[in-house]
Amino acid sequence: MSKRTRVAVLLGGRSSEHEISLASARSVLEALDPDRYETVTVEIGRDGRWELGTGSDGSVAETLPVPTAKVPATLGEVDVVFPVLHGPFGEDGTVQGLLELAGVPYVGAGVLGSALAMDKDVFKAVMRDRGIPVTRNITLRQGQAPENPFGYPARLGSSVGITKVGSEEGLAPAVELAFRHDEKVLVEEFVSGVEVECGVLGNEEPLASLPGEIVSHGFGGVDWYDFSAKYDEGGMDLVVPPRLPEETIERVQELAVRSFVAGECEGMARVDFFVRDDGEVLLNELNTIPGFTATSVYAKLFEASGIPYPELVDRLVRLALERHERRSRLSY
Repeated sequence: MSKRTRVAVLLGGRSSEHEISLASARSVLEALDPDRYETVTVEIGRDGRWELGTGSDGSVAETLPVPTAKVPATLGEVDVVFPVLHGPFGEDGTVQGLLELAGVPYVGAGVLGSALAMDKDVFKAVMRDRGIPVTRNITLRQGQAPENPFGYPARLGSSVGITKVGSEEGLAPAVELAFRHDEKVLVEEFVSGVEVECGVLGNEEPLASLPGEIVSHGFGGVDWYDFSAKYDEGGMDLVVPPRLPEETIERVQELAVRSFVAGECEGMARVDFFVRDDGEVLLNELNTIPGFTATSVYAKLFEASGIPYPELVDRLVRLALERHERRSRLSY
């Protein structure tokens, strides 16, 4: 019997998306075939403390304050790390930098791709430079007067801190809320149309999933895809493929792969778009560690594309190992 691959699943994290990460990580652990993988868990608390699990049951062996030299040493004992961390201090290049220093293979985008996708302001500037259409926006920093109809923190996810503004009076409170979460705020134009999401999988030859149309049910009178619609039971429906012309679907897939490559991504990403009423496709954002339960949008899109969840997880581990092997041949 061949040696099992030892996988450390990184979960939790300091961000407001901590609980979402825990749910995603549980699905990943369940999907990893125990005949082929030996799993350990490393849970990061909201307070920044690291809990090192022992074995597939995730029982806690030790709680460590951070920083500590033992964390990279422990991660260095596994074959590959699977980060399932959402938002700041996990999806933004910080943990990826630690893993690079530890010299351990890991799933998903590297330091640059992670940091770029997390900063929506810089990400959109790069996409514009590469000729990829994005929504119009301005960026505000602390002390600047609010302008335009849509404000949100520039470096968070899951619609945290976002407000849809329908009047001039609502703009200042929306920007104030966004500044509670970040020192930089994006103010975007409202786009009337359909929200569509597309998964991307791969390293040097990425492939796009079938896209899916987001149909939000607007809890609490909110008529857009907010945190509740994303994560509450029955908050949204996913229509795969979207109810759009074939050429529009192909355009979404093309732009998904182009933005993945332009953003220096590898492994996985979920790319979110708006399709205007006139058919124009606009890139909204790219998520390097999307929600990753078996029922999350990313998993559903690839399920509809012929790649079931356990195979998707397996491919991501193999992609991480392939990248590490490829990059190990470089001279520094």
